[in-house]
Amino acid sequence: MIELLDHIGHLSTSGVFSLDGEDFEVENNVFLVGSDEEVLVVDAPHRPDEIAAAVGGRRVVAIVATHGHNDHVNAAVPLARELGAPVLLHPADLPLWAMTYPSGPDPDGELLGGSVLRAGGVELEVLHTPGHTPGGCCLHLRASKVLFSGDTLFRGGPGATGRSFSDFPTIIESIRSRLLVLPGETRVLTGHGEETTIGEEAPHLEEWVARGY
Repeated sequence: MIELLDHIGHLSTSGVFSLDGEDFEVENNVFLVGSDEEVLVVDAPHRPDEIAAAVGGRRVVAIVATHGHNDHVNAAVPLARELGAPVLLHPADLPLWAMTYPSGPDPDGELLGGSVLRAGGVELEVLHTPGHTPGGCCLHLRASKVLFSGDTLFRGGPGATGRSFSDFPTIIESIRSRLLVLPGETRVLTGHGEETTIGEEAPHLEEWVARGY
């Protein structure tokens, strides 16, 4: 159970992750960040109706895809249509997006490192953290010391890099240079599974490098 702050909502949805000709049953975390009036949706996997119900009557500023794997975007387009919200994705992940939406549409906007997203008085800085995918991104809510890490960093290690469009040295460098420089008490809310903190994961970086994970 993820216990969150007043301006962060959470739900999980289950479905199938497909890549390189294989399918895997997965459960994804979805986060709603903002206020009682407006929110950002962080990832839109599997079940647009469940996500829309969690949003309620709030205005959705944007649906933010931390990366382009189907299990993070396969509800994005129907959810965007239902809620009248734009979908944001880093342009380097457009080839992955096209695997889910081969006939379109394209995302509505680009999610770029260094940009700032705002909803309901909350600000999130976009950190481009390639490796799991070329366009993988994390969102840093600096004021609350919270990081939405997508599939870049989990409890116990980095995101998987054994499939197409991924690269292990790249994800290690992303974690080292962009995430482990954050305060140790920063909560890491992941794309799947339990949360962790920067302080819990930082001591293990060289272990991951040594074993290639």
